[in-house]
Amino acid sequence: MTAPINHEPATTLPTVVIGAGPIGLAAAAHLVGRGIEPLVLEAGREAGSAVREWSHVRLFSTWAEVVDPAAEKLLAPTGWVRPDGATYPTGGDWAERYLRPLADVLGDRVRFGATVTGVSRQGRDRVVDADRDRQPFTVHVQNADGSEQRIVARAVVDASGTWSTPGPIGGDGLPALGERAAAARISYRVPDLNDPSVRARYAGRRTAVIGSGASAFTALAYLADLTKEAPGTHATWILRRGISGSTFGGGEADQLPARGALGLAAKAAVDEGHADAVTGFRTDAVERSGDRLVLVAEDGRRLDPVDEVIVLTGFRPDLSFLNELRLGLDERLQAPVELAPLIDPNVHSCGTVYPHGVGELSHPEQDVYLVGMKSYGRAPTFLAMTGYEQVRSIAASLAGDQEAAERVELTLPETGVCGGAGLFDEPEATPSEGGGCCAAPSTLQIGTGAPAATSGGC
Repeated sequence: MTAPINHEPATTLPTVVIGAGPIGLAAAAHLVGRGIEPLVLEAGREAGSAVREWSHVRLFSTWAEVVDPAAEKLLAPTGWVRPDGATYPTGGDWAERYLRPLADVLGDRVRFGATVTGVSRQGRDRVVDADRDRQPFTVHVQNADGSEQRIVARAVVDASGTWSTPGPIGGDGLPALGERAAAARISYRVPDLNDPSVRARYAGRRTAVIGSGASAFTALAYLADLTKEAPGTHATWILRRGISGSTFGGGEADQLPARGALGLAAKAAVDEGHADAVTGFRTDAVERSGDRLVLVAEDGRRLDPVDEVIVLTGFRPDLSFLNELRLGLDERLQAPVELAPLIDPNVHSCGTVYPHGVGELSHPEQDVYLVGMKSYGRAPTFLAMTGYEQVRSIAASLAGDQEAAERVELTLPETGVCGGAGLFDEPEATPSEGGGCCAAPSTLQIGTGAPAATSGGC
């Protein structure tokens, strides 16, 4: 189905929000509060579809930090009461107890089963300059029943996240040779070992875990805990860099205590020793050895065969449906050019996540914004509170309140998170007072203490 060309004034057109996750629904709430009509397009069947895929994982942030003020204002008249602000929700809690009620309040402003396949200016492809900024946006949508639709919008806020595009095994950012062929034995998610079928997949088997962040810590803790009831369960932790104390984050100094506790638990696991860790290993190929897989490094090293591989090497934005827009993106992070220096892991090792708004998120194409995880491109340090501040600022700007848009209304805790893919990715790095991620022996032992079920960027 093709909608007729819309000649309404831009101010009467909806602002399209892509994604009904935490940041997309918060954007809609802020727009409603500003008297701007949102239309949220969600590819999944329900609110927080991506969040529900990690429903078993606990957030770093408390309930007090993951409920947006404008959203809470919409929810309050329904009798909704925010859960205990000092407790930590799981992804499932967040989706069921907050995102679902929020989508329900927004009602017809949220449309499910609507996949955005393209965004452009009406009658203007990427090349055309003439009268460009005066044209509304056209948003192409494929519905769950296979029909197509064109929606005309005054602005576009892309909160579609990065969950659908995880990083591959290959150390060069491309799939390792043989990675696609071995897809049945490879997962890109923290396993839900409460699911009997998933538990059976890893119990009593050898699993390689690739990654150096909190998700990898969580997966290792889960697998090590599984050894208590399934002898023979074994994990090999594969890092592209070395290990030092700073590898495990801020510990007790981390102002997000649950994240700090996870890092401390991971360090205890290394010290106690129940699984191997291999450092400075950049995977080049995945080969078959009977029914098992062998990982081969760029330098020719070959690891012992494993039954399963869990890849937790981060995520990246899907920019394909924005190809006809003029975006200003950093060439490394694929984040907005003004935001990238504030979050670049090549520069910031153990620094602060900076609150920011419309100024840092603007593009050459006016009135289009990437927000939430997607705004961070390939950087890993995103927090929900950051996204809420982003959409508050953008809604104020779209309403013409530039003073509010430019005002910072958020103070974030220090991340206490080390490392990145650039300067701190060298296995030969040496310790420094600045706390980079430093070298360690090529093989260590890992064990588990009491694993924290905390992961993700929130």
